[in-house]
Amino acid sequence: MSDPSKIGVILGSGLGSFAHTLEKRKETPYSDIPGWPVSTAIGHAGKLVTGWLGDTELIVAAGRAHLYEGYTAQQVAYPIREMMYRGMRTLVVTNAAGGINLGYKPGDLVLISDHINLMGVNPLTGPNDASFGPRFPDMSEAYSREYREIARQAGVLKEGVYAAVPGPSYETPAEIRYLRTIGADLVGMSTVPEVIAANHMGIKVLGISCVTNMAAGILPQKLSHAEVMETGDRVKDTLAALLRAIFPKLK
Repeated sequence: MSDPSKIGVILGSGLGSFAHTLEKRKETPYSDIPGWPVSTAIGHAGKLVTGWLGDTELIVAAGRAHLYEGYTAQQVAYPIREMMYRGMRTLVVTNAAGGINLGYKPGDLVLISDHINLMGVNPLTGPNDASFGPRFPDMSEAYSREYREIARQAGVLKEGVYAAVPGPSYETPAEIRYLRTIGADLVGMSTVPEVIAANHMGIKVLGISCVTNMAAGILPQKLSHAEVMETGDRVKDTLAALLRAIFPKLK
């Protein structure tokens, strides 16, 4: 395992273009990395990109795997283990999410303050590898307070709780009402297995959701993945500028 010096980044649906901005960029298709699950979802490039952003060295996963693609929670979290072995010391996760909080609108970037795991699985199920972390890892600060304050200073003013569901069908209006009742502001089909694995290994996490659509029943319209992609494309420059401002301050 190399010395931990790199910031790891997971790029969600429609947000992968950030990886193209790195200097001294090297790309490796996931299919060339033993054990790494190959992305099949639209909007996920499916490659590991290393490079520099100014004085900061990054290791970027341009796209991720999901439970709905048929992968296990352990497979979905495998990239976090691999990125740690490649020198990751800090993790920044991004995703496309449905907005439950009525104060959000499509295009908003929202800090994830906490999450609710409704996926029905956990990547730590099974024998524990003590070389990674403890059998019962603490999750009381799954998303670093310090990192969230850095992001707020960089201009991200909204914050919320992310609910993770397995997908691939979008939620029903009744499910969205339930999620709001239990305290969720955002809903999506990813991120939580990765964050659990990172916390298990003692890696601090910053999470940012891009609200790509309002959740079912909030607006009188159907949901579509095309809307997710369109909104992700619209905010990509804003997200890139935000990440550039945040990365040098993460430690």
